[in-house]
Amino acid sequence: MSSNTAAGEPVHVESEEQFAELTSEGLVLVDYHADWCGPCKMLEPTVEELAAEVDGLTVLKVDVDAFQGLAAAAGVRGIPALQFYADGEEAERLVGVQEKESLLQVIDRLQ
Repeated sequence: MSSNTAAGEPVHVESEEQFAELTSEGLVLVDYHADWCGPCKMLEPTVEELAAEVDGLTVLKVDVDAFQGLAAAAGVRGIPALQFYADGEEAERLVGVQEKESLLQVIDRLQ
């Protein structure tokens, strides 16, 4: 699968291979979430806005129930968890609902 996805939309991760490919280059924001998680639902519009507004940012959504192995490998202990990757390396991690401005500051620092 190519990393050329529909512009402006988060990519819902469908395999560990896809996750590895999409986090291997560029600036990537990974949103670890679950359908039953209230704070995750509160954060979702912010994550979607970032995907639509920030050029050069790939946004991935990882359902922790469907991909427990990915979440465990990433050390995710609480959700929502946001993980930033810069050229394949984890660069930043935030847990809990975040303000859009705080996320934009992290993105600016990493770009």
